[in-house]
Amino acid sequence: MAGIDLTQLLIGFAVLVGSLSFHEAAHAWTADRLGDPTARQLGRVSLNPMVHVDPIGTILFPLIAIVTNVPLIGWAKPVPVNARNLRQPRRDFTVVAAAGPLSNLLLAAAGALIWRVAGPAIVTGHTLATVGPLAMLIIRAVEINVLLAVFNLIPVPPLDGGNVLAGLLPYRFVPTFNRLRPWGFIILYVLMLSGILGIVVWPVAESILSWLL
Repeated sequence: MAGIDLTQLLIGFAVLVGSLSFHEAAHAWTADRLGDPTARQLGRVSLNPMVHVDPIGTILFPLIAIVTNVPLIGWAKPVPVNARNLRQPRRDFTVVAAAGPLSNLLLAAAGALIWRVAGPAIVTGHTLATVGPLAMLIIRAVEINVLLAVFNLIPVPPLDGGNVLAGLLPYRFVPTFNRLRPWGFIILYVLMLSGILGIVVWPVAESILSWLL
């Protein structure tokens, strides 16, 4: 593992797992509040990563991506939502979908607030390259949560942005849009490997980060 900063790797991985867990718990909590107890009955209204972790998507793929810089998509176990239990199924399902990315933005904002208040006291040098583990943890929390929020808001199913868009589209366009769902991951990988995804995601994420940090 020559050339790999093990501390940064472990901090980044821990922040990613925690952020994905918070993201899924937000979906579960919102669905429960809007009338669907499915996720709560399965124990998904929890910040415990063990109930959200997908061995491949949450552990293997992110570790490979961190070590090799290969563009791989990480994910947690999706929260099951039965739209028929929701009080206003179309509207509420859209709210449930939006809850995940919004929870990541909330975590990013909380991390940025902590950094603004405590950052000067915990930085061990004058550049980010010399910050200690605690400062690195805060910075990574902000960065990773902003990236997760922006990425998940891309309007391609099965990402949250795709589900939000499906809830906002006029009814006559929804069947056509839903026909894209089986091809969602293929579309995402094409966008990612072609560089288009980075062109879309990075400027938005960097704008948010520059404002927060």
